[in-house]
Amino acid sequence: MRKRNIVLWALTPVAVALVLSGCGSGSDNDLAVDNNAQSCSVVSSSGSAVVVGSGVAGDPAAPEAASGYRLGYKAKQSSKYMVVANTPLATKAGCDVLKAGGTAVDAAVAVQAVLGLVEPQSSTLAGSAFMMYYDANTKKVVAYDGRETAPAAANGYYLVRQDQGDASSAAPVPSARRSGRSIGVPGVMRMLDMAHKEHGKLGWEKLFDEGIQLATNGYRIPGRMGDAIKGNAASLALDANAVSAFFNADGTPKATGTVTTNLPYAQTLRTLASGGANAMYSGPLAEAIVAKAAQAVGDDAAKTPITPSLMTVNDLKNYQAKKREPVCTTYRASYYVCTMSPPSSGGIAIAQALGILENFDLSKYGPTNPTNEGGVPSVMGVHLVSEAERLAYADRDKYVADTDFIPLPGKGVSTMLDKAYLKQRAALIQPDGKSLGTASAGALGDVPLGVDKTVERGTTHFSIVDAYGNVVSMTSTVESSMGSFHMVGGFLLTNQLTDFSAQPADGAGVPIANRVAPGKRPRSTMAPTLVFKGTEPGDFVMATGSPGGGTIIQYVLKTVVGAVDWNLDAQQATSLVNFGATNSVTTNVDGANTSLDLTGLIDGLKAKGHTVNNAAQSSGVSTIMRVNRNGQTKLEGGVDPRREGIVLGDGAL
Repeated sequence: MRKRNIVLWALTPVAVALVLSGCGSGSDNDLAVDNNAQSCSVVSSSGSAVVVGSGVAGDPAAPEAASGYRLGYKAKQSSKYMVVANTPLATKAGCDVLKAGGTAVDAAVAVQAVLGLVEPQSSTLAGSAFMMYYDANTKKVVAYDGRETAPAAANGYYLVRQDQGDASSAAPVPSARRSGRSIGVPGVMRMLDMAHKEHGKLGWEKLFDEGIQLATNGYRIPGRMGDAIKGNAASLALDANAVSAFFNADGTPKATGTVTTNLPYAQTLRTLASGGANAMYSGPLAEAIVAKAAQAVGDDAAKTPITPSLMTVNDLKNYQAKKREPVCTTYRASYYVCTMSPPSSGGIAIAQALGILENFDLSKYGPTNPTNEGGVPSVMGVHLVSEAERLAYADRDKYVADTDFIPLPGKGVSTMLDKAYLKQRAALIQPDGKSLGTASAGALGDVPLGVDKTVERGTTHFSIVDAYGNVVSMTSTVESSMGSFHMVGGFLLTNQLTDFSAQPADGAGVPIANRVAPGKRPRSTMAPTLVFKGTEPGDFVMATGSPGGGTIIQYVLKTVVGAVDWNLDAQQATSLVNFGATNSVTTNVDGANTSLDLTGLIDGLKAKGHTVNNAAQSSGVSTIMRVNRNGQTKLEGGVDPRREGIVLGDGAL
């Protein structure tokens, strides 16, 4: 019976319901409604249209192995709108909103509502996110900041001492991550609410419908979610709510393919739908979040001690999402790239790396045979990109944090992106010589800050273009897989505060920019990115971004370079072997696609002094490009073959 419910839901005319629901900032008669019955479906091997989530043959929502590299992906094309997300059900939710005449922001709300249910290892309603938004009417780009904050009671020792004022105090238990100390004041729903009020057309209350239906009627656990439940079972077992959501009655973890519901999650979505984002920041839901974060013992038989959070209801009440000036730069005088501003470090690092790379003719060093999964990158291409990243990471590690607390050196972003400065940095690279190995941060002024190499993890990304020409590139996160393992209202609380430096100063006592402080946002590497032709916004080229923690910079930069320097299509640029480096001697060359022979690339890099890590990586890049194919302007989408996502748009793709 449950399987039948899933099928019936998938065939429900959600788009019609959305159109009839009313509007956010428009009226019904100005909605760009798509009446094509096949839109937001996929084309099966037999050529017929398949509804995502229907359970019939060819349904991309049917769970498969969580890992590996899926061969044979080709760029998908549509003419009006498109959405790419890392799980099929979330992509479908966003596409239905676009089909009903919703904007890219409307669709982003629907996508996030489903991701928190079917991808809890990467995203949550109580998480954080950054959004880059392009308004086609005004031709302006806005950066929305929904990053978590530290509680007002936190100080620099919040992650390393149970009693922050006592230097001899023991560390939080069972660990900083599993304790309440890792839980930040959530921001994603406040951010989406802000963006929706400014750019939404459909009623907020109806954007949660598909999430509610899935949580109520059931869905099949995707492969990555199933692996995450199994891999984190011991930590999840300390929380009774997590056990109820993720374990069978006999105490075993629910496996991939299991049909499951999440009724508390459905109720949370109803609460948000009717009460708006405020429902998470005051009232019963806010009180439940604070109580869960303050849990002092586990729900397990041993009553495992858990160091509680110091978050209060006032912390939630006082949280503010923010609009930021995006980090924008020209690239080769031909493109205008806009990406996320601090507290993200990813945007500045990507912009710096591009500013370094424009001093080299990368077009000569593209991959061989790009029609084969993006091809095999060239030794020189990987060498130059990796060296540029080393230099960018060096500045990032020293200078970038929450600029509301720690200013950037000099004149800020303009100092770090100064073309003359980046040309000097480029001169440190030896194209025909050896790798830098590690680089020193640039001399950008007397800023006494210690270097912070805190490791980040997790996240998910999605890209959306609506029928009005507006664009969203949004990265959302729970931090590590399954966050802090604290669960309330059917959703997980993050361990986002572990993105702060655990220590407030380095070994020499020099303060670290990314140290904990009350109300401060931890440094992130999330880097949703938009690319335009020319020297200002207007002629949209590309929306992209990726999960991957600290390696997001590498994944996004590879995709942008692949598209604009090597003329790869959206799928080729996304499928292309991931490569790059943090500021270390190790250069990453993704071994996930075992069908490619990377021996020559690896040997060539070693000859240039690179220490190569050839382990499989899982990025999750999603890309939408506007291209001219056969004399027609089209949207072209690519989804990472290392993930479970799909591309949907107008027409069956």
